[in-house]
Amino acid sequence: MTTTGALQGVTGMTTRRYWWWERRRSVVLDVGLAAVSALEGGLEGVRFADTAAVPVPVAVLLGLLAGSVLLLRRRWPAAVVLVSIAVTPAEMGYVMGIVGLYTLAASEAPRRMTGALAGMSLAATLIVTFVRTRQNVTHANLDAHPWYVPFIAVLMSLGLTAPPVLFGLYVGARRRLMESLRERADSLEQELSLLADRAEQRAEWARTEERTRIAREMHDVVAHRVSLMVVHAAALQAVALKDPAKAVKNAALVGDMGRQALTELREMLGVLRTGERVAARKAADGAPAPEPAPLAAVGVAAAAAAAAAADDGPGMEDIEALVGQSREAGMVVELAVHGPVRAYAPAVEQTAYRVVQEALTNVHKHAAGSKVMVRLAHRDAEIAMQVENGPSDGGARDAKLPSGGNGLLGMRERVSALGGVFVSGETDAGGFRVSAVLPDLRAA
Repeated sequence: MTTTGALQGVTGMTTRRYWWWERRRSVVLDVGLAAVSALEGGLEGVRFADTAAVPVPVAVLLGLLAGSVLLLRRRWPAAVVLVSIAVTPAEMGYVMGIVGLYTLAASEAPRRMTGALAGMSLAATLIVTFVRTRQNVTHANLDAHPWYVPFIAVLMSLGLTAPPVLFGLYVGARRRLMESLRERADSLEQELSLLADRAEQRAEWARTEERTRIAREMHDVVAHRVSLMVVHAAALQAVALKDPAKAVKNAALVGDMGRQALTELREMLGVLRTGERVAARKAADGAPAPEPAPLAAVGVAAAAAAAAAADDGPGMEDIEALVGQSREAGMVVELAVHGPVRAYAPAVEQTAYRVVQEALTNVHKHAAGSKVMVRLAHRDAEIAMQVENGPSDGGARDAKLPSGGNGLLGMRERVSALGGVFVSGETDAGGFRVSAVLPDLRAA
């Protein structure tokens, strides 16, 4: 058994030894009060034996037993009050009655029962006090006013009954309030813990989304340019000795594409560096450093900055140049545009460009030598694009380009993020088709 388990076992045994008491000091308090009540009952029993012609030992024993009932006040407070009412005619049990009424009022007992027992105790005390006061007045031959005896009886009965009941009600209400506040604090602590867990989950989700977005951007920028560079390098290798002029042209194309890829990479890295430069500028100005918790906000801000930088990124007007680059690489590509050409939101134009770019890259990778048809349709509230290639030319040389299988997934994520529709699959003729429809965000 572990140390914790042993301690719990010891605590459990100690609790069982105390019966219904929760703490040792509660036991000491109740035993002390019961002893005082029993002593008071025994002393009152001596006087009761003189007035009631009862043997003194019997009266004292009755007083001791009645007073010791106070030991049960936490377990059965109503029983303690009933016993105090029962011994009221013997003029004993005053300590027991006061403490019993307080305990009953402070407990969880029904208020009707508390009121009924308090009323019975008040009536019994009033009657006994009235009779005893009248006897004292008569025995002393006092010429008292008629209201004197009732006044003293009412004053004594209220003094012995009302204060303990009211104080018990106050203590019980305060105890229930404290328990309610403690439960509310525990509930609030649990809610805060749950919110912290959810915030951490959202932060992790945002970081994952940011990593995915960066990976997608890097894939779109690098994959197409490098694929074309590999194709041109292969063509350069094939014609280097046979046609030096064409080899020079292909080498120039490879250099241009490499520079374009580096330019796009620099633009992307500049966007990612924006948040870091802003934080450094704030630190230089003496602004407080940001808290490390909202890392997700940094990722979201970077994503927003990337979206804002879409104004400087490729758009619909660059698709024709993109098609031209594939043609220069030896691919047979046709471009058809339907509908009146108009401007779209930067995010829509960049997504349309990336879809066409990735579709052409896949053709270079997997269907070298095939014919490609690129269609753009400008509709009322959307822009549709389709890239379809025929079966691959078996005689075309394989460029041996690697594929990570993330191109189609990245296109679908881009289109879905803007509320569009993306479909891809093989055609009946043995080729492959990529289709996407993007809503016109400016029209919405």
